[in-house]
Parts: sequence; structure tokens; C-alpha cells
Amino acid sequence: MSRRRRVLGFVSVMVCWTLAGAQETHEHGAPEKLGQVSFAISCKPAVQAGFNRGVALLHSFAYRAAQEAFHGVADRDPQCAMAHWGLAMSYFRQLWEPAILPDSDLRALQEVEQGIKIGRGSEREQKFLEAARLVFQDEASVPYRMRAAKYEQAMKALASANKNDVEVQVLYALALLANASPADKTHARQKEAAAILEPLDLAYPDHPGIPHYLIHAYDNAELASRGLPAARAYSKVAPSAPHALHMPSHIFTRLGLWEDSIASNIAAREAARQQDDIGEELHSMDYLVYAYLQSGQESAADEIVRQLKAMPKLNTADFKIGYASTAMPIRSIVERKQWADAASIVPPEAAPPHVIAIAFWARGLGLARGGHASASRKPIEDLQGLEEKLRRVGNDYWARQVGVMMREVMAWSAQAEDKKEQAVALMREAADEEDSIEKLPVTPGPIVPAREQLGELLLEQGNADLALTEFRAVLVSSPGRRGAIRGAAHAAEVLRRK
Repeated sequence: MSRRRRVLGFVSVMVCWTLAGAQETHEHGAPEKLGQVSFAISCKPAVQAGFNRGVALLHSFAYRAAQEAFHGVADRDPQCAMAHWGLAMSYFRQLWEPAILPDSDLRALQEVEQGIKIGRGSEREQKFLEAARLVFQDEASVPYRMRAAKYEQAMKALASANKNDVEVQVLYALALLANASPADKTHARQKEAAAILEPLDLAYPDHPGIPHYLIHAYDNAELASRGLPAARAYSKVAPSAPHALHMPSHIFTRLGLWEDSIASNIAAREAARQQDDIGEELHSMDYLVYAYLQSGQESAADEIVRQLKAMPKLNTADFKIGYASTAMPIRSIVERKQWADAASIVPPEAAPPHVIAIAFWARGLGLARGGHASASRKPIEDLQGLEEKLRRVGNDYWARQVGVMMREVMAWSAQAEDKKEQAVALMREAADEEDSIEKLPVTPGPIVPAREQLGELLLEQGNADLALTEFRAVLVSSPGRRGAIRGAAHAAEVLRRK
């Protein structure tokens, strides 16, 4: 008997659709094969399978489809309090930015309050609702991070009281990941989440949330090698979910497995396109461009950028859309050192400041590396203004990232003015700062790592031995980076000739 058959009480949500059901699925983008979830609730037995399906969709970040599923549960059982928990959680995108879309707090809070008002269900179900309420209440007076911390503590208490409840444990692990600090290079919360999820992965191999969240836990240079089993498994567990097809590429990117990343994102992009999920489609396209460039397939990267430019007007105010659509052409230009093209980059309209910063960075880099140091001062000033703006609104993570970009442009500007020591000091400062913080899941990494640029700068100044050290450091943290491989080879050749 297979391990899957030995898992008792596990309700499958791999639904065999009728023709009409399949048509509805295609229209609304609801995946057909989601993995297996068993989330016991005290609602009518007739809605249990639909509720499980909604939770499976949540685990693969198919929020729109999950919302539809939970609406269906509430329609069929108006006294199902947990249907309203599910609806509220469909507004809580814990590992994305922003975690709660503007103006969604009130709608989510109303769903939670409705579930609590119904008052039916177990103490465990009420605790789920009360934990969710901590996320959405007091939105105007309490910063999101404080609310998220309260939610994590509530889920910790719930997990402690329900040690054998798979869903409680998995959702607590997700809360830990959502609150992991990008500045914590020990990855303490990621390791704590992985310690919860790893034994569950053995017992419940078809649960979609377990491999998904393990991938997120391992999405850093220290732990990436541990993530390959989860990366290989997740797309097989929930192959109809675009995000499940894409997520393995986070680990493939960390390990420099470019062909695996390409295959993952081609599949994810097609699934997202079929389900009209523009954010997920662009996210997959961005990872595709990155992988194509790192594997030397420049014409393939160009084709993705061409397809991007042919897409209808995009909502760049949405961070996920704005970031990917801005980063893709810039990656292609800057990776290939096309400085005149970089200098002509125009910032996207209505995008968040940290997306606009990428365009200013590319423009400044193009001007400075093209020998126009004085003209690069304006992009530097623009980046400084965006950094200050981000700090004023409390977005310290992206303020630091924009600060890194600003120092990179300043370094190349100093190099163009033959201020070599200043250039190296600025770039080393940028590299050390960048290395001290983790990337967010929205990006495969910096367009070009600051330490790789430091190697290029040192090589340009004739310090091949120092440059080789920096390139090798990049290849430890980012295996397979084409620029670092080329830089290391060039530096080694210079040293050989001496």
C-alpha cells in the first residue's frame, strides 16, 4: 500500500470536473489539481470538501479562486463560521508585498466579525477567527508588523494546544515565515518553520502547503541546498496552480540550475496566462528572463521582453506587476552592459517608489558607465529622494535597498571621474549592505549584485587579484551567475599573464 493510502482522514481535493465544471474552472482560474488537504470544521458535512478545496487554494496563493470557493461554502451553509475565516484569509497575502491590499482590511475584518458572530463551531475554530481578527483590526492605529506579530503569537498558542493538527501547524509555520526579518542572516524563523514542516512532509507528501512553505524557508543561500526535494515535489502535488509550478524556481535560481528554472517558469507562465493571473504570469516571466540571461540564452530573454512590451497597458501601481515589468527589460540591458540603452530608461508611471528606483538606478548606471559622470548626479539625487520617502513611510527594507542602488551609481560616477579610492569605498559599502539583508520572494535577486560590480570595478582599476576574490564570493552566494563567472575567468587570465 502506498504512503498516500496510509494517510488516514486525508480528504482529496483533486476534483474530477464535469464538462461544465471544467469550463467554469477555466473561466475563473480555479486550479483542478491542488493536492490533498483535510481541515476539519463543524459545518455541514456537504461543504467539507469545498472548504478543503478553498484551503488548498490558499496554500498555493490562488487567492481569487480561494475567495470564490469560500463564498460557495458560505452560500451552501450560511451558519458555517469558518467560511468567513477563509474569506478573510483570502485577503491576507502573508509572503507578498503588500501583505494586505489597500482597503482590504475592512472587508476582511467584516468577514472575521461575521464568523465570530455566528458563534458556532469548536473552540479551535473560534481561535482561528480570533487570530485572524488580530491581523485586520486597528488598521488605522497599529502598524501592520505589530498586527502580524500578534497573529503569530496567537497561532503559536493554537499550535501548542493542537500539536497533532496538521493545518494548525502548517499555518503557524507560515506565520513564522511571514515575520522573518530580512536582516536576520541566521534565518532563525525559517529554521523554526522548517523544523515544523519537515516531519509533516514525510507524513503528508501530498499536502500543498508543506512543500510550498519549505521552499520559502529554504529560499536563502545558507539553506537552499536543502530545498531541492520540496522544489521537485511541489509542482507535482499541485500542478494546476501557477504558483506551484513557479515556486520550485526559487530554489533552482539559488542553486544556479537554470534549465530547471526555465522549465518551471515556462509551465507557470502558461498556467497563469490560461487563468488570467497577470501578476503571476509576469512574476514567472521575470524569473525566465533572469534564467535565460544566466544561461547565455540572450535571444530567448529578448523574446520574453518583446512579449512583455506587446502586452496591454499594465497596472504598474500593483507592486508585483510593476516590479516584474520594470525589472525585465532592465535586466536584459544591464546584464549585457548596454549603457546607452540603460541611460535612456524611463521610470514607469504610477509605480511604487521602490520600483521607480530600479529605473533611476539603471539610468544612473548607464550614464556613469558611459562616461557621463556629471549627468549621473540627477539619478543619484532621485534615488536619494526615494530612499528618504521610503524611510518616512516606515519601509526600511526597501529604503536600504534603494540606498544600495544609490551607492552603486555613486561608485561608478566616482570611477568615471578617476576617483578610484572613493569608487571602491562606495561600492564595498554597497556590497556589504546588500549582503547583510535577504531578498524578498518577489525577485530572483538584484539586477546585478553589488559585490559582482565591486569585482568589475576592481578589475577595471587593474586589481585583478582583489577582483577575483569578489567574483568568487558572488559565486558562493549566487552559484552560476554568468557575470561573476566571466569576471572570475577574466581576472584569472590577467593574473596568469603577469
